[in-house]
Amino acid sequence: MSGVYARRIAVLAASAALTATGVLATAPAAQAAPPTPISASTARTYLGQLTVRAEGSSTGYSRDLFPHWSTQSGTCNTREVVLKRDGVNVVQDSGCAAVSGSWYSEYDGATWYAAADVDIDHVVALSEAWRSGASGWTTSQRQAFANDLTRPQLIAVTDNVNQAKGDLDPAEWMPSRTAYRCTYARMWVHVKHHWNLSVDSAEKSALQFQLSGC
Repeated sequence: MSGVYARRIAVLAASAALTATGVLATAPAAQAAPPTPISASTARTYLGQLTVRAEGSSTGYSRDLFPHWSTQSGTCNTREVVLKRDGVNVVQDSGCAAVSGSWYSEYDGATWYAAADVDIDHVVALSEAWRSGASGWTTSQRQAFANDLTRPQLIAVTDNVNQAKGDLDPAEWMPSRTAYRCTYARMWVHVKHHWNLSVDSAEKSALQFQLSGC
């Protein structure tokens, strides 16, 4: 037993030493999640600042107008970066493809062990963005939106859940895992506010309802 305690003390001492030198603060950590969204109170404030108007037309929309999965570093594109970020013990091959690891889908609570079972969801779907103001953007703006790693706009989730969600907004779809709905609403508002996208009245009401319980 004393040996166990000695090892624990040694580990704590080493951690303290690293903290003191700032190593822990600067070393990369496994986030296994998108960037933390704004708080519920900030989301409520931001939601009140969004333009409310009827959703626009899908006329002219194409995913090709939102160049996505851009190269981020070396051979790694945005999808592969998110798979690495949102997964646990993810191993990538020389081409940056995830060959092993596990992914917990926050939307439905499922865990997957093959990257092929996981989609990268655009929290605010590209076509939803188009109908909310992105139709007037430049291609470079749409590309930045489709590959936004700074805001909580991209998340690894169960593939068929992502496909079922499609381009629905929070008045039409919310994660089946109720414990994540508050976070999802905060993510949605964070993204829409940053990108100056509008909301329709039903969408705003659904978001207000979710945020009121956060």
